[in-house]
Amino acid sequence: MPKGEGNLIAQNRKARHDYIVMETIEAGMVLKGTEIKAIRNRRVNLKDGYVRIRDGEAFLVNVHISPYEQGNLFNHDPLRTRKLLMHKKQIAKLGVEAKNTGIALIPLKIYIKDGFAKVLIGVAKGKKQYDKRQDLKKKDMNREIDRTLKDRQR
Repeated sequence: MPKGEGNLIAQNRKARHDYIVMETIEAGMVLKGTEIKAIRNRRVNLKDGYVRIRDGEAFLVNVHISPYEQGNLFNHDPLRTRKLLMHKKQIAKLGVEAKNTGIALIPLKIYIKDGFAKVLIGVAKGKKQYDKRQDLKKKDMNREIDRTLKDRQR
């Protein structure tokens, strides 16, 4: 199965609006027992999350996984830092890219693939306000073109 495909759990839609995604990388996550159950219940928020490289390891920071309702005593901290499972070369490459100015590592999707929770990380560059406006203009123009073509077919 190609990267980024599987049973989609959560998606960071705001990321494509705020950033230009240059490259994507798939990574596994180290989770506790109640976290995977909460993920399967789709109780995840990627909105403010990012990836940090520290001491040759990658960590997913500020991703909210709600506590599992039936996991009373064994529940986890919703905003805890989670380790990502990647090859050492991939982490080194991300570390070099993250040191560049204006480059951010953001989670784009969380999905279940072959029974394992995966996160799709985007190597992204922040958009300026005028870039966002241009994208909205293009979207509106394409929508208008589609409408006129649909009306002509009738």
